[in-house]
Amino acid sequence: MERTSTANDLTDRLRRRLESERREIEELTASELEGLAENSRRVARNALRTIERDTEEATGRMRELLAKAWQRPLIVGLSLWLGFFGGSWATMRWLSRSIQDRIERLAELDYDIYDARQTLAQMEVDTWGVALLEIEGERVVVLPAGTLEDPRFTWRGRPVVKLSNK
Repeated sequence: MERTSTANDLTDRLRRRLESERREIEELTASELEGLAENSRRVARNALRTIERDTEEATGRMRELLAKAWQRPLIVGLSLWLGFFGGSWATMRWLSRSIQDRIERLAELDYDIYDARQTLAQMEVDTWGVALLEIEGERVVVLPAGTLEDPRFTWRGRPVVKLSNK
């Protein structure tokens, strides 16, 4: 059996062969594209996980920084407040103590003045209003008002008798 081929047979065989090679190439291409797509999805998923992890880490660090960032102004503010409050309190205590001391000293002085006036009044009673003074280098006796009718010298409206310097 001899087989002779014709141009149509050869064309058909070439068509079938080209068709089969085309299907094979398409299947290989589709298989490669599916593998490439799967690889691309895996790489994209890994990249997405890495990005999410890095973002969470950066967010965590940012939260820590923000948590610490408000502490410094708080500490500075509290320190300033305590300083102002403590300084004001200490100043007020010092001023109130100073005022209280002055009030007490004034009361003591008032009592001393009252006591001196009482003593002076008692001395005037005891000395009948006579006073010994030195006026411009001369010793004098100041008598109570109205004791001399026509005094030669007066001091503050009171008669004065000069004493000798011997």
